[in-house]
Amino acid sequence: MAGGRIKGEHARFGPMPVDNPNISQELPVIRQLDDAAINRIAAGEVVERPASAVKELVENAIDAGATRIEIAYADGGKTLIRITDDGCGITEEQLPLALSRHATSKIDGSDLLDIHTFGFRGEALPSLGAVGRLTITSRVGRAPAASISVEGSVMGPVKPAALSGGTIVELRDLFYATPARLKFMRTDRAEAQAITDVVKRLAMAEPFIGFTLRDVTGGGEGRVTFRAEGETGDLFDALHGRLAKIIGKEFAENALRIDAERDGLRLIGYAALPTYSRGSSVAQYLFVNGRPVKDKLLVGALRGAYFDFLSRDRHPAAALFIDCDPHLVDVNVHPAKSEVRFRDPGLARGLIVSSLRHALAEAGHRASTTVAGATLGAFRPEPMGALGATPQAPSGAARVYQMDRPSLGARVAAYQGQAPMPMGQAPEPGFADLTESYSARVEPVVETTPEVEALPLGAARAQVHENYIVAQTETGMVIVDQHAAHERLVYEKLKRQMAENGVAAQALLIPEIVELSEGDCARVLAVAEELSKLGLTIEAFGGDAVAVRETPALLGEVNARAMVLDILDELDDAGESMLVQAKLEAILSRVACHGSIRSGRRMRAEEMNALLREMEATPHSGQCNHGRPTYVELKLADIERLFGRT
Repeated sequence: MAGGRIKGEHARFGPMPVDNPNISQELPVIRQLDDAAINRIAAGEVVERPASAVKELVENAIDAGATRIEIAYADGGKTLIRITDDGCGITEEQLPLALSRHATSKIDGSDLLDIHTFGFRGEALPSLGAVGRLTITSRVGRAPAASISVEGSVMGPVKPAALSGGTIVELRDLFYATPARLKFMRTDRAEAQAITDVVKRLAMAEPFIGFTLRDVTGGGEGRVTFRAEGETGDLFDALHGRLAKIIGKEFAENALRIDAERDGLRLIGYAALPTYSRGSSVAQYLFVNGRPVKDKLLVGALRGAYFDFLSRDRHPAAALFIDCDPHLVDVNVHPAKSEVRFRDPGLARGLIVSSLRHALAEAGHRASTTVAGATLGAFRPEPMGALGATPQAPSGAARVYQMDRPSLGARVAAYQGQAPMPMGQAPEPGFADLTESYSARVEPVVETTPEVEALPLGAARAQVHENYIVAQTETGMVIVDQHAAHERLVYEKLKRQMAENGVAAQALLIPEIVELSEGDCARVLAVAEELSKLGLTIEAFGGDAVAVRETPALLGEVNARAMVLDILDELDDAGESMLVQAKLEAILSRVACHGSIRSGRRMRAEEMNALLREMEATPHSGQCNHGRPTYVELKLADIERLFGRT
């Protein structure tokens, strides 16, 4: 084993030097790689999987001004990817140049920051031609169509072709020239899903362009797996329609419109209400100058905007677009162009956080419509087997709410009951007269005006189980969780007081010295001013150490060293730290919980109505401190449907 291990090390590091350990006996030779090897290396950066090839080719079609783009693939894109567009096309003379490395029509090379298109590196087509069999057929205007093929970086001649207009790019046998890459491919289904995700993100970025995605595995026309026609109207209407098509109608119904601008950066898009949250971050779509990106800074800003409204295991849903001057953002960070770098990262983060929080505050007490849908879904109809089949509703058929025809005896009894009472005879006591105790609390009815019922949360009518308030509105009814609702109201009041009066800090009798590395010391001191606003005072102590002089009084006794290290972990992970704020608000939340109306307390009608009016006037009252809804609204039509009246 030892000999084998040493032999392996020799093979990896070369022969061991004899005389001088710092000088190798065999000097390495510098060689110029050929174009084929260079293209395959570039393809490893640009084309990671079939979805990467689809992304590059569809972006080229968008840059060409296409209004309709069709994407076809077979076997998850491994054997065929075909992109058809109606863009401007490529002339016969420029087809060979389009397959050359670093040849592009997007930029002239004078300013690498002045980029207004998806593509600009000129690497996609030659990289694809190096690892697959690529054919481009294109026609410009009324000029004759032409076609060119490249296989393993070997380019063929330009040939005449038949095409009405636009461009068709066909890529077959991806990675046939680098078979080792095929071993890293996932199943056809997984690769097809990745292609769908890429196309949907690009369709969000371009709502006025029509997209069709087709699976042609097995030949023929195949089946359409995704289609989105080009939207019309203004930008927000088009974007709203496209998001409803891709993310879903429920998202569109429960999303807030975002439109804000600050110092040259504009943020538009839609963000969902906190009560419409997801179990993971799959419904978060971020774009910079129309380019889909996966940026840690932007994801952290989105999380920070919803920080106070969702529990840690829930994630917001949003589609946000940042538009700015190309000189304010560097998109040439990664060959795949999936990462960006802002000149002023704090400006971009602040714009997202403030815009989303403003929109959530303007939403007031509004909760998502999915809450009512979930409530209606909880009302399960009785299984047919429990009641048996009837002539009107045989076993397995839909239930028909219709009374059976009464028998002759039942009709006679009914007629007698409706006959006039003889003169001087008192009626028999009924159920209401015999009942001495009631199953619900009886209180004097509070007279309400139509104006009160016209308010969003209506007029209180009853309290059920000493915890739920039932209110009547013009269009239905509202059920309020009194404890959760009041907890949110108290919490918002405490936050306002803390924002107005500041966070009280307690000075440490002996400042705690925390030894850090040079980089960690610089990072924590960079956010010292923000931390001081939250009652945590950190100062440089000399060398690579910091001194913690004050901690927030609300937190009581604090392990200062552990808190500083946790803050550094958050800075490394998300580029920001909300640890101190989270601890402070967690305490405020506990105080609000203990200071709110408890479950089981009986409330008078005046108190219930006062709670409803305060909810209407308080932002974020539609969800509790953990993101759960504080009320459920049922429309009259929904209630009637439950009883089969519609």
